[in-house]
Amino acid sequence: MLTSDVGVAARALVAGGLVAIPTETVYGLGADADNEDAVRRIFEVKARPPSHPLIVHVLLDDVGAWARDVPPTAEVLARACWPGPLTLLLLRAERVLDVVTGGRDTIGLRVPAHPVAQELLARSGRGVAAPSANRFGRVSPTTARHVVDDLGPLLDPRHDVILDAGASPIGVESTIVDCTVDPPQLLRPGGIPAEDIERLLDQALAPPSGPSRAAGMLAAHYAPAAEVVLVDTPQEGEHQSRELTRAGRRVEVLDISTDLVRYARELYSRLRDADAAGADVVVAVLPPPRGLGHAIRDRLTNAAAATRP
Repeated sequence: MLTSDVGVAARALVAGGLVAIPTETVYGLGADADNEDAVRRIFEVKARPPSHPLIVHVLLDDVGAWARDVPPTAEVLARACWPGPLTLLLLRAERVLDVVTGGRDTIGLRVPAHPVAQELLARSGRGVAAPSANRFGRVSPTTARHVVDDLGPLLDPRHDVILDAGASPIGVESTIVDCTVDPPQLLRPGGIPAEDIERLLDQALAPPSGPSRAAGMLAAHYAPAAEVVLVDTPQEGEHQSRELTRAGRRVEVLDISTDLVRYARELYSRLRDADAAGADVVVAVLPPPRGLGHAIRDRLTNAAAATRP
């Protein structure tokens, strides 16, 4: 089940198996996006609501096979940011299965930059539908070991593969921009800061409106077993930690707010470590709202909503 051989993973994908794939953001649980039965197994393994759409990962030359009527804003972002940690919401092509989009007329597309993900796409010749490789709503995986811990017993060792390529270098999911509306909407902050996207487009992104239509838009998500309590400063974190400890609770403090790149890369691993240490509460210091800080704040806010007693 666990391998570093891309050829083994590509053959499993083509045969209809599930493949946990490394990307620069997090590990994804992938299936051939043209294989309805395989895609349905993603939802079963993750316990993911079937109405919650999946992102399809493709090579740059294959984008036109999955989307139609691509607007100029999307073309600008694709040229500048792909391959990379950006997902664009576009109008779906006729071939796209309803099971991938939750029946919507839009599809989230991403061209990953990770060389192993690129090789898997090239060797399989498939578009890969892939949410994060964890149980729905829980902490996303940034190593193959995380995937084994979360999903190992739920995967079929005869058909499914976990492709190990080390730790994900970015550590938070892709930024999602809806390019089917004007102005484009930021549906999820992520690996490419919103400020960079706005500079590329020379316009401000609108906040999300309307129903949930992309991965990560639900209010409660990315949650460890421990309760997550958010604070704005290290001093407030120390105070909260003392008070909670006095109340008999086991506390871990998460504060890497002076190094946003490291905070993003280590966020999910640190939340998992807190669970492994038996913490009741994680007191997390929010980073400043700039650059990758937007994505980190989003994930912590969602984790706190999901774990609030």
